[in-house]
Amino acid sequence: MYLLGIGIVLLLMKWQEIGPVATWSWWIVLAPFGAAMAWWAWADWSGYTKRKAMEREDQRKQDRINRQREAIGQKARPAPTRRR
Repeated sequence: MYLLGIGIVLLLMKWQEIGPVATWSWWIVLAPFGAAMAWWAWADWSGYTKRKAMEREDQRKQDRINRQREAIGQKARPAPTRRR
C-alpha cells in the first residue's frame, strides 16, 4: 500500500511539474506502481495474504473468548502462538 501511495504522489508531482520530479523520466515515476503489482502478485502466490487474514481472524476469536471469560469472572488466556 505504501508503494501505491508513493506512486500517486510522484504521479501528481510529475503531472503538476513540481520540484525535481518534473524532470524525471516517466519510467521512474511509474516504477512504484509496477513494484506494487509485483508485491501483490507475490503476496497472493506465496499465501502471505491468506496467512495474515487467518492470523487476524484467530486474534479476533481469542479476544472474543477472553471478553466472555472476563464477563463470567474467569482469567483470560493469552492467544496461542502458531508454529511454522
